[in-house]
Amino acid sequence: MSRQHRDRLSKALNFFGPFIGLLLVIALFALIPEVQGRFLRFANLKSVATQSVIVALGALGMTLIIISGGIDLSAASNIALSSVIAAYAVNAGLPPLAAVALGVATGGLVGLANGALVTRLRLVPFIVTLGMMGIARGAAKWIAGNQKIDAPMTWVNELMAKTPHPPWLLLAPGVWIVIVFAVVLAVVLRSTVFGRHVFAVGSNEATARLCGIRTDRVKVLVYALAGLFCGLSGVMEFSRLTVGDPTVAVGLELDIIAAVVIGGGSLSGGEGSILGTMIGVLIMSFLRNGCTMMGWPNYIQEIIIGAIIVIAVTLDRLRHR
Repeated sequence: MSRQHRDRLSKALNFFGPFIGLLLVIALFALIPEVQGRFLRFANLKSVATQSVIVALGALGMTLIIISGGIDLSAASNIALSSVIAAYAVNAGLPPLAAVALGVATGGLVGLANGALVTRLRLVPFIVTLGMMGIARGAAKWIAGNQKIDAPMTWVNELMAKTPHPPWLLLAPGVWIVIVFAVVLAVVLRSTVFGRHVFAVGSNEATARLCGIRTDRVKVLVYALAGLFCGLSGVMEFSRLTVGDPTVAVGLELDIIAAVVIGGGSLSGGEGSILGTMIGVLIMSFLRNGCTMMGWPNYIQEIIIGAIIVIAVTLDRLRHR
């Protein structure tokens, strides 16, 4: 087989691989007798879509980071901190819109801090975000006083309602928010100078710098945008739980990173797509939903997801070789 044919085959597998994986997961649970009568019902599909929102928003930002050659282990803690800030603001009597803005801004500030530390101090993203993971989680517990923050019901709590108002929306408003941001981010990555710079930095940072790209600025913007998406995800977490809980989303960064890698993102940088990431999110959501409907314990789900992460990274390495 010629090199040209191998390249075409590799590109085809990269594009269609996530779709094939999604179809296999759906087919697997749809054919199991115990759940086949319930798995593909519209009500269950709505539930899966709603459950995907929090991971999907975090994965949108993580896609930018992984394409640029970085990683963010603080995403889940950032989500928890943002949800606590939103709940605290609502409980303090601020208008719901202001509470949402504060939650999103909190996530953006954490992301900005990550980007500044990575670029200014030339620290490894793994170490920076590992430290920020503890800082953000600790700050969330400190603000919440190590307990849940109860907040009065507002329109914010309707963002994750499985039965939306008005009914013609069909899906929760949060699902539509994810779709809109996914489309916008896909256009930004593929059709703007910033998007090309993100791919260039992830492919070869030294070459990108020699070509005149301000790599540090690109990295800071990437981490700040990812933080804003985590902040919005935290608002959705608060909407779903109706309380600010500093202990939520523990380990969720693994689901977020796995969704990007399963969707074709490379931990080496320079590769990834929003469409692939969204397919990866759906694969994770359908897996969890199917396991729950089967009555399998959480440790089975964790083993399966861990195995999928290992397989996805292994395939990525083999593809690069």
